[in-house]
Amino acid sequence: MILYHGSNVEVREPSILNRNRGLDFGVGFYLTSDKSQAMEWAIAKTDRRHFGKPVVSVFEYEEKKSLKIKVFKKANIKWLDFVAKNRIGVYSGERYDVVIGPVANDYTIVTINGYISGIYSAETTLVLLKSYKLKDQYAFLTPKGLETIKFKEVFCAG
Repeated sequence: MILYHGSNVEVREPSILNRNRGLDFGVGFYLTSDKSQAMEWAIAKTDRRHFGKPVVSVFEYEEKKSLKIKVFKKANIKWLDFVAKNRIGVYSGERYDVVIGPVANDYTIVTINGYISGIYSAETTLVLLKSYKLKDQYAFLTPKGLETIKFKEVFCAG
């Protein structure tokens, strides 16, 4: 399976950068199967960071049965709680090598933050999220998970 990583720099050798920021599925290396989403991420990251150029690094992913993989097929209460806990840094449940599911992107973060802060219930949040076409993300959270992806090429997104 081909997956894409949008950034302001080329990534040939992915790593897990332990930065102090809340991400949907925890600290890891994130990819998507949606080429246009990766291109949007590349442009957004370049604009935010004020350096580099918008590029998309392309990887081939081969799932291995020996990995602990969590798949969220859609945005539901379990997904929402997992994302909320990871975003505020309090997730303490089972650890996975790879997590796959919908992305809470820049368009949906206001709604997710409304849930986290208690403004919206889980049910209301999920109803509000239905108005967005949520794309996917693949989070590689361990070195073992990273071993399943291989760099293929890079292209300019801007």
